[in-house]
Amino acid sequence: MTGPRPAPLSLWRTLVLAVRRRWRGSGFWFGLAIALLWVPTMLCNRITFRGGEHVPRSGGVLLACNHVSFCDPIFDVGFTICHGRMPRFLAKAELWNVPVVRNVLAGGKHIPVHRASTRATDAYREAIAALQRGEVVAFYPEGTYTADPDGWPMKAKNGIGKIALVTGVPVIPVANWGTQDVLPPDTSRLRLFRRVTVMAGPPVDLSPWLGGPRTRTALDGATAAIMSDVTALVAVVRDEAVPQRAPIDPDARQEPPAVA
Repeated sequence: MTGPRPAPLSLWRTLVLAVRRRWRGSGFWFGLAIALLWVPTMLCNRITFRGGEHVPRSGGVLLACNHVSFCDPIFDVGFTICHGRMPRFLAKAELWNVPVVRNVLAGGKHIPVHRASTRATDAYREAIAALQRGEVVAFYPEGTYTADPDGWPMKAKNGIGKIALVTGVPVIPVANWGTQDVLPPDTSRLRLFRRVTVMAGPPVDLSPWLGGPRTRTALDGATAAIMSDVTALVAVVRDEAVPQRAPIDPDARQEPPAVA
């Protein structure tokens, strides 16, 4: 995470690249959504993209992104297509029941996640298949936007570690910051003219776990390494130190308050 920071991508160059690439491999509906949602979002906010040189121009790639707002995918799509790739996202299966939204998701070849059902492993298999086809899969390892009151990444689920070790593709950490000001978690109203940064870092070093047995310990170790790099990148974007405390575990049971 050291060394000189790359210069931000020019806004107008970004827009030109988006117009040229939005239809490539995206399908009509996803391309239309990019045109209608993302370009105005770019124009109405102060956006900086950094670290795009770390996104491989070909081959399977996992993007491991922190999650601070429901609008993160809009900016992560913009970041990815502006660097020559078209991302596929994992999204809850219920969205495929929403008119128009299902056309956008299906057209973009995004991956439905069937939670707490017999099809829960389908997303895992589809993500691996997409990576083996040489595609980019964008992953929010926390499973939801962060519950940390200061916006730091939470403890991740180890699905991303398993997919990374099975496929061996590069895992690129991505930091989102400022999107929580555009669309705060407690509202559905967009706020414009905010400063947003999306920054990618170098591939996560997973060599201690690649090629070995995929035990729970290995999956947890790989996942922790991924989230450590994501958190360090968020700290760079925020120009703050990583908190000296364990990340919030969204799956941990809350202890009942003590009775006096």
